[in-house]
Amino acid sequence: MTKNIIPTINISSIVKNGYEYQKSFKTINKIKKACIDIGFFQVTGHGISQKKIKNICNVGNKFFNSSEKNKRKLSPKKWNSKNKNIYRGYFPNDVNGKEGLDIGDLKVTKKYANNIKNQYIEYIDLNKSIDKSSIKILSNYFDDIYDLCEILFQGIIKLYNKDIKISKNAFSRYKTLSTLRFNYYPNQSKPIEISKQDGVALGCETHVDSGIFTVLYQDKKGGLQVQNRKNQKWYDVPFNKNALVVNTGRALEFLSKGKFKATNHRVLWNKKKRMSIPFFFEPSYDFKMNKSYLNGSKSNNKGLIYEKFLNLSLKKFVEYRR
Repeated sequence: MTKNIIPTINISSIVKNGYEYQKSFKTINKIKKACIDIGFFQVTGHGISQKKIKNICNVGNKFFNSSEKNKRKLSPKKWNSKNKNIYRGYFPNDVNGKEGLDIGDLKVTKKYANNIKNQYIEYIDLNKSIDKSSIKILSNYFDDIYDLCEILFQGIIKLYNKDIKISKNAFSRYKTLSTLRFNYYPNQSKPIEISKQDGVALGCETHVDSGIFTVLYQDKKGGLQVQNRKNQKWYDVPFNKNALVVNTGRALEFLSKGKFKATNHRVLWNKKKRMSIPFFFEPSYDFKMNKSYLNGSKSNNKGLIYEKFLNLSLKKFVEYRR
């Protein structure tokens, strides 16, 4: 499909001025409408420069174009028996048709990870495969994209007339399960899946994301499609060099009692090499997923902790069967 149903929203008003200005309120309501109607939108005026995006792309391409030996230095134990990490790191393209690199919060130290003893809080020594200047770019980008996600999430909180400070209950930088991922699609010789709905060949299976938001940079080769909930048809997410793509996830759907639904999306099979960089904005591992967080009661002492919520979500992804 060629028709564009994905709205583009300039969020500079809330990035620069917060939520109390009239223009910011209008922006938040545009986000609300996009979340409810489609579950996907693009943001401009997000404050992350073209130079920073270019730099992060260069880091990804440099890593994926390095030797297999170098890349596997960061692999989880399943693909490198010398390593202890299970969740974070590099996975090869024979897993699900694409190579990937999953990076957690770069502020997490080896000592902290060892002390907290959580399955998803892992320290990865990036120095084994990536040079120091590139690691600094990764760290800065993680900070920037994390801050952007907080702004978007606090906008949702504001819609419920709640104090935006409650976002701290859900997100702690050292406990967050947020992931910066690099997806590198090689020259795929065959599709990962043929859509049962419309017979289209896919390079990434139809799925929804687990977290609050996913914020994605997709390169100009594109390929990302979103399903319209009303007519079940698929629409391209167009490339916009000034925009980042945002979609809602299952955690936001849960916390909003289904108001902001997670939306099906997929990637078309394309024989050309390409890379995308999603950031999965995930709560702290011990955050209690209580539907009263945004609605009604102030009591948040009960609920499924996010770590278990994520466990259930990841079971459907081949690359996480470790």
